[in-house]
Amino acid sequence: MVALKPYLEMTEGLLSLSMLNNEKKCDMNGGSELKSQIQFADQKREFNKRPTKIGRRSLSRSISQSSTDSYSSAASYTDSSDDETSPRDKQQKNSKGSSDFCVKNIKQAEFGRREIEIAEQEMPALMALRKRAQGEKPLAGAKIVGCTHITAQTAVLIETLGALGAQCRWAACNIYSTLNEVAAALAESGVPVFSWKGESEDDFWWCIDRCVNVEGWQPNMILDDGGDLTHWIYKKYPNMFKKIKGIVEESVTGVHRLYQLSKAGKLCVPAMNVNDSVTKQKFDNLYCCRESILDGLKRTTDMMFGGKQVVVCGYGEVGKGCCAALKAMGSIVYVTEIDPICALQACMDGFRLVKLNEVIRQVDIVITCTGNKNVVTREHLDRMKNGCIVCNMGHSNTEIDVASLRTPELTWERVRSQVDHVIWPDGKRIVLLAEGRLLNLSCSTVPTFVLSITATTQALALIELYNAPEGRYKQDVYLLPKKMDEYVASLHLPTFDAHLTELSDEQAKYLGLNKNGPFKPNYYRY
Repeated sequence: MVALKPYLEMTEGLLSLSMLNNEKKCDMNGGSELKSQIQFADQKREFNKRPTKIGRRSLSRSISQSSTDSYSSAASYTDSSDDETSPRDKQQKNSKGSSDFCVKNIKQAEFGRREIEIAEQEMPALMALRKRAQGEKPLAGAKIVGCTHITAQTAVLIETLGALGAQCRWAACNIYSTLNEVAAALAESGVPVFSWKGESEDDFWWCIDRCVNVEGWQPNMILDDGGDLTHWIYKKYPNMFKKIKGIVEESVTGVHRLYQLSKAGKLCVPAMNVNDSVTKQKFDNLYCCRESILDGLKRTTDMMFGGKQVVVCGYGEVGKGCCAALKAMGSIVYVTEIDPICALQACMDGFRLVKLNEVIRQVDIVITCTGNKNVVTREHLDRMKNGCIVCNMGHSNTEIDVASLRTPELTWERVRSQVDHVIWPDGKRIVLLAEGRLLNLSCSTVPTFVLSITATTQALALIELYNAPEGRYKQDVYLLPKKMDEYVASLHLPTFDAHLTELSDEQAKYLGLNKNGPFKPNYYRY
């Protein structure tokens, strides 16, 4: 305090001098400047008294008209001049004369190619697989039909599968997550891709059908994200399964569907559960969501997280990542959970475990991460405070009961790409992101490096199922072999200049392990 005293005295002196100068200005100008300041203050108070409802609505409309199509929160280039024309109504060809694709605008291909090249730099394992495949083609003869998010990272995977010898056809698993320029780049390179950002539900199923139902081409492998592609083939083309060797599925939702089929005795080919592999669960689900939840919320709402009250529904790996990020930013985080083990983890991590009904009136943000349905119901939505942000980090749009909001008494305003204000008759509004669909891939981007891990896992799962001798895998759902999980992780370690310790013969014998792995039993929980 003694050291600060001279500075405090100096500050007081400056303030006194400033006040004296202001008094002199008022005297010299006949008090006009002071009067104008007082008048401005009165005008400001008067402005604040005025009703703002009409102003906000007209502002929302003007923002909507200028930004809904031309502005993309996922950093996707869009040519707004042709936004009104459905890609299904266009006749497009790539430079080689092929028209076996349907994308927003094939002219965006060069821009998309640059994005793919940037992603390649952050996906070392897939690039390593390409180098190793120069001498052998482990997927030669494979005809893979895929349904995933179509991003630059997915494009690197698709082109890696091509380098490994596969033929691919692709559609999107989400109507909002496609990067149009990346889809165009894939189409230009000769990959039949059917996808664009902002598809309707009818477009979504049409694109999947165009991938599957093509004359002279029969898929023998499926790569799915969410189970929609698998469901469509079961529903429309069940005979195709006679030639399909296996299914690789990467999401909670899709895996749940596969286990249901297996339990009912309707799963007629082997399936690989990539979602529950360690390299997917502990990296993509946790670390990817830990970074992308903040990105998605920032891009869509420009909000500040410090001091905000947030409830995260579900404390699996996705929920854990979301909670950790929000807590680090200074948010007050509540958790809802049905599983007592996950619930205890939340408590031990310092989060308050609650029922949604207990906090719904006070929270500023509601985030669903469960993979379930009707987690946030119309009753919850009715009780939310004005301005509450509602979003989903699970794969499907079933977690928030969005359908219940499409009623005559509620007004919808599109204020930004993937941002809707839903307004109640009394003027209360909630902010709904991506219409309840996956927030990070619909509204922002996800870290490329962590997707490299997932994509490599998918590629190895396809190679394993495609090349497995008959009888190794029955008509059931399997986890990726532990050895493959470890291999995927090892391919990414050089990026960090990381050096693994090797077991001595004596140590390996003491632990009862092979020196080259696997190093953990299947029941080990990482």
